[in-house]
Order: sequence, then C-alpha cells, then structure tokens
Amino acid sequence: MTNLSETLGRWGGVNLLPLALAAVAFVLIGAPSSWVTLTVAGLSMGMMVFLMASGLSLVFGLMDVLNFGHSAFISFGAFVAATVLAALSTWLDGGWMLASAALALALLAAIAFGLAAGLFFETVIIRPVYRDHLRQILITMGALIVSEQIILAVWGGTPVSVPRPAFLEGAWIVGDVSMEIYRLFAVALGLAVFAGLMVLLNRTRIGLLIRAGVENREMVEALGFKINRLFIGVFMLGSALAALGGAMWAGYETLITPALGGEMMIVVFIVVIIGGLGSIDGTLLGAIIVGLTANYIGYLAPKLALASNMILMMAILMWRPSGLRPAVK
Repeated sequence: MTNLSETLGRWGGVNLLPLALAAVAFVLIGAPSSWVTLTVAGLSMGMMVFLMASGLSLVFGLMDVLNFGHSAFISFGAFVAATVLAALSTWLDGGWMLASAALALALLAAIAFGLAAGLFFETVIIRPVYRDHLRQILITMGALIVSEQIILAVWGGTPVSVPRPAFLEGAWIVGDVSMEIYRLFAVALGLAVFAGLMVLLNRTRIGLLIRAGVENREMVEALGFKINRLFIGVFMLGSALAALGGAMWAGYETLITPALGGEMMIVVFIVVIIGGLGSIDGTLLGAIIVGLTANYIGYLAPKLALASNMILMMAILMWRPSGLRPAVK
C-alpha cells in the first residue's frame, strides 16, 4: 500500500485512479470498441451519481448535517421532471428548439422543487437538530418515509415512463464505437455543475463566507453576516442538485418507480464515503470510479456486478480510511 501511495503521489495522486482503472479494463476487455462504449457509459453514470451525491457532500461538509432523507429529493426530482416531460410530450418530437425547451423546463422544474423542498426541510426538520447527529439520522429517516408515502399517493406505485427529447435519442457511431447521445449529454452537464460548484465555493465572496462560517460561526456573525441564511442557501443548493440528478437519472432509466431514491441512495453514500466526506472534488472522483467499476465489472464478471460497489468501498477504505480526497477543515 505504501508503494502504491508513493507512486500515485509522484505521478498525480489519487486523481490518476480512474485512468489506471480504465487502462486495466482495456487490457482485460480486449475489444477497443467495447471498452470505449463501457467507458462512456461509466463516465455518464458517474456524472449523474455525482449530481445526486454532491448535494449530500456539500451539506455534510459545510453544515455537518447527516441527511438520510436526501434520497427523497432524488425521487421527487425524477417524478417532477417525468411529469413535465409527459405534459410536453408533443414538444419532444416537434423540432430541436421545442424539444430543448421541454427538457430545460423539466430540469428547471426539478431544480425549483428541490430548492423549495430544501427550504422547507432545513427550516422545519433540520434546524432543530443541528450538532446532534443521532437525532439528525432519526428525524431525516422519518422524513424520508413520509416523503416516499407522498410519492406513492401522488404518482401511485406503478412504474412511470419517462420520455426523452428526440435529439438525445440514438447514438453517435464512430467506426465500431457506439456512444449514446444521452450519456454524452450527462457527462457534459456533470462537468458543468462541478465547475460551477468549484467557482462558487473557491472564487466568490459567498463561498468564502460559507467556508468561514463553518470554521468559526461566531466570528462571521460578529462581523454582521447572517450565517443562518447562508446555511439555508447551502441546503437548498444541495437539495436542488439531488433533484437535478434524479431528473437526469429518470431520463437515463426511462422507467422509474417510487423506490428510485432509496436504490440510488446506497450508491450515493458509497460515493461520498470513498471520495471523502465533505469534499466536492472527492465526490466527483469517487463517482467516476464507481461508475467505471460498475460498468467494467458488469461486462467482465456479471455475477459480481451487484457487489462491486461494496468491494470497491472496502478496498479504498482499507487503503485510505478517510477517503480519497477528504475535506480539510
């Protein structure tokens, strides 16, 4: 383990792990076209999981809140987006501009719902239990159960079909390589969100105040800033990102059930843990590794596909107990 750490540190640190994983998979898979298809699929899955996990990592890292109800925002985002797309189904085949408008409205509706739900969740449920992790776990688990019942009451228990815009259907064929357009779109969106988050947290006055408030809340309040408002904004942003991730995953699956959030939450927690609690760049790294591993293992050893994420998490935590890129406070 020491030699591996020294080698990675010499050549670029843990950021090289996805490249190393891809290189090993290339040798094992043997067929370049299959490898490219699986790699694109893994990256797209990783980016969508990153959208869901970044909100949880943001809330924990900046606010020290363990929100086990996070998956409710994922589910609601998926169902809200699916509802908007179904209502605008005639737009989806009506040309590039109408289809783009329908997709934009669906994603914006999911984000808006996430913002509103995050405001309610933080104000009513989270605020009374700040700095008490046990009560946070209990009360957010209770809120998750209630949220799942609301989804069942509104949308029912039968699977809901999610239509896609026509311009995101199909695949780009380059030689023997097939790359789904929707997956490429997911990769681009995930990278754009990551860049936006890094700029917000590291290059803006608001980001500076948020990080200062986490380090020394009393000092920031003494300077006249309303730290509670900043934390509400952070929680709303995290909820909106989860809803956006749920909306993108709904389009990826094209058929969703009320269990979607709960199923994805396992993967989300794995990503946050192996990336390093509270680290946005660690979350991105963890999501990419999880996405690539799931697709490579699913192709090479299908029987191990379900256990691959747990095995990956155990291996990484045995090597780096704090995760790949833990937040530094």
